[in-house]
Amino acid sequence: MDRVKVKIINRSGHELPTYETFSSAGMDVRACLTAPVTLNPLERALIPTGLFMQLEHGYECQIRPRSGLALKKGITVLNSPGTVDADYRGEIGIVLINLSNEPFTVNDGERIAQMVITRYSRVDWEPVERLDETKRGDGGFGHTGVN
Repeated sequence: MDRVKVKIINRSGHELPTYETFSSAGMDVRACLTAPVTLNPLERALIPTGLFMQLEHGYECQIRPRSGLALKKGITVLNSPGTVDADYRGEIGIVLINLSNEPFTVNDGERIAQMVITRYSRVDWEPVERLDETKRGDGGFGHTGVN
């Protein structure tokens, strides 16, 4: 497992994002609110975190839903996974949406998403006239059947 140092400013008044277990890939991120935010069904909102970070070049921060909130409450990250680029220096905000039939209130300090720091690759395109053949070929969605 790689380890990388990340500079962070925490203006939330809450603990830094944390791994809940030793093998967790994602760290829980908390809401930083001056007042609760209620999301009605199909409503979305940008939830501030009070966190600002400086990633090394070649790394990104992915913002992902928390599985428990998604399953139990229908709350998810709308642009999942959200990407925070290494050159972004503003506050990290999380776009939550309520996909349930019930209102959901986000409170200050509540764990609302997961953050994963990961390396990424840059692409150098190589234009060609033909691609190598594979068994799958151009078979798309559902091409392997149901069972």
